[in-house]
Amino acid sequence: MTVTSLLDLRFAADHLEDGPRALLDILADTRAFEGCLGVEIVTDVTDPAHVVAVEHWESIEHDEAYRAWRAGPGASGLGAYLAGSPVLTRFTDVASL
Repeated sequence: MTVTSLLDLRFAADHLEDGPRALLDILADTRAFEGCLGVEIVTDVTDPAHVVAVEHWESIEHDEAYRAWRAGPGASGLGAYLAGSPVLTRFTDVASL
């Protein structure tokens, strides 16, 4: 079953220009990771520091493997650009709705 993961990010005030550029570079590896079906970035219309990565994965296992990789050898350094910890929420499709 496919998974949609929302990664809610808030850039620090002093990283409003370089933070989004760093995120775009980081996403190249995310998009290439096995099981990634695509990633979109949306920006809050009233707060440009607030962005959400909308990630689509083949399965929860692929998403979990990606998170484990990012926590270890694939660490991105994105945290240095953020005002706080990212918030991850994952969803699956519900066929009955």
